[in-house]
Amino acid sequence: MTFETFHFKPFIQEALTELGFREPTEVQERLIPLIQKGKSVVGQSQTGTGKTHTFLLPLMDQIDATREEVQLVVTAPSRELATQIYQAARQIASFAKPEIRVTNFVGGTDKQRQIERLTHQQPHVVIGTPGRILDMLNEQALDIHTAQAFVVDEADMTLDMGFLSEVDQIAGRLPEKLQILVFSATIPEKLRPFLRKYLENPIIEEIKPKAILSETIDNWLISTKGRQAEQQIYQLLTVGHPYLAIVFANTKQRVDEITDFLKGKGLKVAKIHGDISPRERKRVMRQVQNMDFQYVVATDLAARGIDIEGVSHVINAELPDDLEFFIHRVGRTGRNGLPGTAITLYDPSDEQAIIALEKLGITFEPKEIKNDEIVDSYDRNRRKKREKSRVELDRTMIGLVKKKKKKIKPGYKKKIQRAVQENNRQKRKVERRQEQRSARKHKKNSSQG
Repeated sequence: MTFETFHFKPFIQEALTELGFREPTEVQERLIPLIQKGKSVVGQSQTGTGKTHTFLLPLMDQIDATREEVQLVVTAPSRELATQIYQAARQIASFAKPEIRVTNFVGGTDKQRQIERLTHQQPHVVIGTPGRILDMLNEQALDIHTAQAFVVDEADMTLDMGFLSEVDQIAGRLPEKLQILVFSATIPEKLRPFLRKYLENPIIEEIKPKAILSETIDNWLISTKGRQAEQQIYQLLTVGHPYLAIVFANTKQRVDEITDFLKGKGLKVAKIHGDISPRERKRVMRQVQNMDFQYVVATDLAARGIDIEGVSHVINAELPDDLEFFIHRVGRTGRNGLPGTAITLYDPSDEQAIIALEKLGITFEPKEIKNDEIVDSYDRNRRKKREKSRVELDRTMIGLVKKKKKKIKPGYKKKIQRAVQENNRQKRKVERRQEQRSARKHKKNSSQG
């Protein structure tokens, strides 16, 4: 299946081409047709499965830009998540004619200025945190009674952060005839009353995580350990001898910094980001395809509409804010059954993002750079695993083990070892007797009943 199956308007197809999206993910394949039919849906899926575009593509496809009114409202529990959705919506809207207006309402922005803008013009798409959207409604600046669809993203996190009451109040201001989409990694019991209140016979789709990287990709994880990331990238490019490597960073500024550092080390590097004109970008891409450059440093949006053949290495200079981009980055290598290597640099603050990726079925191999070689490293969770596997000993045994650690005569060590083994044997014996007694008692009670 390709995105053309959904028969989106031309501007949506143009946006997908720029993003480099060709085939829908499982959640997109299953839910987009239902959303297109106007169904209310509860989608249970993890971060990184493509759910943002699952709702944005079909809902923005239905917006009538000639109508000067709000047609879509989306809530997310944090500024960061709301901003990610807003940026994805802006990218799609940039291809629409007439223009689709998208506004982001989050805390930490100039509230008075937003109110003034709303007095002149209402947006077509409202995206934001529940608190700020409710503020705009209470100020009677934002008018959402015309909306056709309402999306609650990360509903379980919205509940955990205490924002469900605000979402409830927002939903109360929306028209009765409304398409509601709720996306959540889990469906906690406390969320169910909200779902029952607003969704009548919704379609519930659970998309379970599965392995989503090509089997031909070696997926490595390297800790920066406070070292300069640029120096590590330089080592990876020169030690690993890639045929063609793409280094991904999150911002234009970071792309510039990495490019300048690598050029300073004598490497011939191409860079691709949003500030580079389309004409210049085409020229750079032609040079990359002609193998004039062995190294490319790029942002996600700039690189995703571009097909680069023969990428042997992908390096994540940092984890993307939207984990969906991780899958697209790594998917640049290991294509058509060819081997590829993906390397992600991380520091302890990235732990939650790595755990989220692992929940999707992505497995990392820990590596480190030692004496100009890439070698196996230890599992970052080794301490936790060791603590879990530690067998609890009773006080007598702890005393014996402590004695065993001291420098004492060999014969005495053997004696302690035998005592430890005997103690364990006696414990097992007592446990078996208890099990037998319980079984006899259960049998007796069953026969009397």
